[in-house]
Amino acid sequence: MRSSFSRNRRLLGALSALALMSAGALPSAWADSAWPAKPVRIIVPYAPGGTSDAAARLLADRLAPVLGQPVVVENRAGASGTTGMDALAKAAPDGHTIAFAAISPLTLNPHLQKVPYDPLKDIVPFASVMYSPVYFAATSAFKGQSFADVLSQAKARPGELSVASSGMGSVGHLMLEQISRAAGVKFIHVPYKGSGQVINDAAGAQFDLFTANPSPALNGLISQGKLRVLAVAAQQRLAAFPEAPTFIELGFPQANLSSVFGLFAPAGTPAPVLARLNAEVNKLLADPDVQARLERLNNIVDARSAEAFATQVRAEHDANARVVKEAGIKVQ
Repeated sequence: MRSSFSRNRRLLGALSALALMSAGALPSAWADSAWPAKPVRIIVPYAPGGTSDAAARLLADRLAPVLGQPVVVENRAGASGTTGMDALAKAAPDGHTIAFAAISPLTLNPHLQKVPYDPLKDIVPFASVMYSPVYFAATSAFKGQSFADVLSQAKARPGELSVASSGMGSVGHLMLEQISRAAGVKFIHVPYKGSGQVINDAAGAQFDLFTANPSPALNGLISQGKLRVLAVAAQQRLAAFPEAPTFIELGFPQANLSSVFGLFAPAGTPAPVLARLNAEVNKLLADPDVQARLERLNNIVDARSAEAFATQVRAEHDANARVVKEAGIKVQ
């Protein structure tokens, strides 16, 4: 009888240990020795060529030697980041699949359309990386010289000016809707599946105006004079474009929306793995060379704890629910 009780107690102890392991309460020695056991994949839920793609590849290059395994970037564009984040949510929670993305697929998309994941339960934010201003820019098809010209032409020709964004429900789309409502004007929204193709078509003047985050390709075209920044969503004017006012200055504070980018993992990923990744990413973000490469694109490095990043995501999720409802914004 005592022997049976002893066996049962040992069995219960083993099961308890397994439960703790599945919950992520693994000793750090396990995380160091058993992970990563194979290449680490970073899903970027946007097309190649944008700011998220450039930043993710920079992080992948720097993380690989630190982790002792290749770190590869996989672009999974579609539905303003929803497609790639759904792939992340369904990936094995073993630390070998993570994502680099804006927080909008978790904080904005769910309020605009049905998403195939629970944004606050299926995906774990574990490392804040940066926030990025949003340009409101003109192609050669637009003959005006300023944002004031945008509004005057939009009022004179309702529904004729075309404005491209990286997708339905993107931050750029929300910005456009806020401008339209506040100014009482109407644009033709041209949604893409990521900013890479937006930039290519902007160079070819396939539309009048567009919203986009900074990227090497975009900044290059602007420096060549092929595209023009008319306004920026940022806390202050950018040193690279001192003539471009912020939306706060222009009287559209509700449109002054920047994009927050970070790293995410499937729910259930072991806590020691996430803790190590957070620590390694924060070390990289403290590197002057990494900072310079990110800030060269007008991004602002924003390293913080995993807990602080998760709190930020939840707060923006709740705030966007109110903004979308009050503005009556819907993805058609």
